[in-house]
Amino acid sequence: EGQEHLLEKPFHVYVEEQVQRTPEQTAVVYMDRQLTYRELNEQANRLACALRASGIGPESIVGILADRSVELIVAVLAVWKAGGAYVPLDPDYPSDRIQFMLADSGAVVLLTQSHLLHLTQSEVSAKGGARQTVMYLDDLSIYTSETTDAPSVNEPQDLAYVIYTSGTTGRPKGVM
Repeated sequence: EGQEHLLEKPFHVYVEEQVQRTPEQTAVVYMDRQLTYRELNEQANRLACALRASGIGPESIVGILADRSVELIVAVLAVWKAGGAYVPLDPDYPSDRIQFMLADSGAVVLLTQSHLLHLTQSEVSAKGGARQTVMYLDDLSIYTSETTDAPSVNEPQDLAYVIYTSGTTGRPKGVM
């Protein structure tokens, strides 16, 4: 029963339900920072609204290049709330690997932190020649004032993320 229940709705809906039950309970802790379920959800809603305004919807790909942090968790949740799927990009990867993964995945938005700018170009060509929108998680101006849950635009079976292989055959391959 437990496994079947997990497939009934997208993951972010479970977070929203947890907010209703225990809004002030700690949800995320990293180093000296923590967020309650309410704070996590509100921050993710603010970013999700900005992502939707940037054109993110069901199964749109968003690259996330960020250090391990509270903001990284907010970013993942926000991508799902916007309806998209994410590609995790490790700041320890070589710049050319990050560029390849962004282009190959067709990411239309890159969420990153300003101190990681050296790992990416300001305008990176996405698959098909389109340009990616770069949004900095540490730039508070990108976040909207909307903190309420928007109606979900995705289904549990929609794409959630794309993970790239190690590239032992020469080029990394994305696995959905």
